[in-house]
Amino acid sequence: MVQKVCFVTIGATAAFDQLLKAVLSSQCIQTLQALGYTSLRLQYGKNGQKILDESGIVDELGEKSQYGIEVSGFDFNTEGLGQEMWVTKAGEDRAEGVVISHAGSGSILDALRIRVPLIVVPNASLLDNHQVELAEELSKQGYLIHGQLDNLSNALRESEVHRKKLQAWPPNNRGADPSGRGLAGVMDEEMGFYD
Repeated sequence: MVQKVCFVTIGATAAFDQLLKAVLSSQCIQTLQALGYTSLRLQYGKNGQKILDESGIVDELGEKSQYGIEVSGFDFNTEGLGQEMWVTKAGEDRAEGVVISHAGSGSILDALRIRVPLIVVPNASLLDNHQVELAEELSKQGYLIHGQLDNLSNALRESEVHRKKLQAWPPNNRGADPSGRGLAGVMDEEMGFYD
């Protein structure tokens, strides 16, 4: 059986429990099923297991949702999330999936480098929230889908169309940055901010 994985990350420094609750809603799970997803993998932070248990979305064994999607998760991975995100990439026994992420720049860059559809949901509760601007601009440029907590199903359907016209993100350059711009310079350039 061909697998199709949705990977969700809510962040490590400022856990985004509202995103986890939105993904675990029956509406979102039904949409994943309708789009052919077989697995939902969650990086759910410190409160995530409790939220998953309370959602009632998984069976008594804690493995499958009532919609037949395998649900699993973990708190934090000290090795980073790259390997988790790679599972969404098409392979011999996998169809291309999707990454749903908070709007942290590190998570966004990791997912863009893998070149799979990316849905970014900003955490509106953060002070001096730059996440909305980042998600809006990168969405406008065609790199990702700017998702909303109250309508993830729509963003998931949009991701199925988006995968066909995915914009290529600049390659991950190994070693020193020859331009000397660093991450801030790359983000400024991608967002259209020039000195």
